[in-house]
Amino acid sequence: MILKVKWQDIPYWRLSGFYFLFFLTIGAYMPYWSLYLESINMTAEQIGILSAIVVITKIFASPTWGWLADHLGKRVKMIQIASLFSFLSFCFVFISSEFWPLFIVLFVFSIFWSAGLPLIEATTLSHLGEHSSDYTVIRIWGSVSFIVCVFVLGYVFDKIAIDYLLPILLLLMVLVWLESLTIPEVAMESHADDDKPFMSVLKRPSVIFLFLVCFLLQASHGSYYTFFSIYLKEFDYSNSFIGLAWSLGVIAEVIVYLFIHRAIKQCGLRLLMIISLMLASLRWVLIALFVESIAILMIAQCLHAASFGVYHAVAIQYIHREFKGSHQSKGQALYSSISFGAGMAAGTLLSGYLWDVIGSSETFLIAACLSLFGLALALYGLSD
Repeated sequence: MILKVKWQDIPYWRLSGFYFLFFLTIGAYMPYWSLYLESINMTAEQIGILSAIVVITKIFASPTWGWLADHLGKRVKMIQIASLFSFLSFCFVFISSEFWPLFIVLFVFSIFWSAGLPLIEATTLSHLGEHSSDYTVIRIWGSVSFIVCVFVLGYVFDKIAIDYLLPILLLLMVLVWLESLTIPEVAMESHADDDKPFMSVLKRPSVIFLFLVCFLLQASHGSYYTFFSIYLKEFDYSNSFIGLAWSLGVIAEVIVYLFIHRAIKQCGLRLLMIISLMLASLRWVLIALFVESIAILMIAQCLHAASFGVYHAVAIQYIHREFKGSHQSKGQALYSSISFGAGMAAGTLLSGYLWDVIGSSETFLIAACLSLFGLALALYGLSD
């Protein structure tokens, strides 16, 4: 990994450390939270709702945090405050395992948790300045930690009860907060777009189509992030294999992050986004129809390199290009809100409803249709 910007000019290890710990937490939560909910006798619909609430709040919380950060010029301070209250609010999951108490706790927790990622993205890009293509060299550590976490916990939860997930998550959130205290603030650079109203940037056709594509692609991931572990359990795969399957997907993502900056220069953003949408559709079809084949399932997991790795790296560059200066935090927050918030919430709620109604494999085929719809919009409206 080689940075074009000098390492001593940016807080490389402190930024990388935050990504590492943040995604260590995601690696514990994402594959195993649904299994924990299933262990306390939640229905598929309840699991869908309790998983969706964490992303639904991004729809309004992420833009609010982004506006505050841009208005106050204190992105890192907002990250520190939000990380602290994420930990404090999550403590209340120990009070009750009933649906409504958990719903309330997760709702409050996710308001604060939704601030961290879009604000650290904006902070990282500000530190990189004109070398924004080096973003993935820092972001890659988040993927590495995700791999480590899901792989290790897969074996751990074969030996101990899934209930231990709660204290593990709490400990990781404390570490995220402590790491946030080490990150230096970075001054926001002025830009000509600072004088333009935010809504004028938002109304550009290229921006509208970008957000629609991001919404649909992340909606297609809803069934995967919420029910993939349960889906594999239905076919008698072990927790250790589930952890391995999740890890393989993110290993492929890491490989993409090592080379994506070159691919962006050679292929352009539009073509890479189109390829990502095509391969995402193929991935959901393979998971739907060939789950009992370990070889094909592993191929499908490797396609995570495209369905998320290529997509996210390209989307971040699109957002960085379209939203400049004092609009940067708001742009990153809106991207998080529309894709990982509204898109993921829609996909999660839809899959939670469809899972018991039409079946698990059919739900993944619906996911393929969503990404194909996104492909059609990308072909029509994305700029290069």
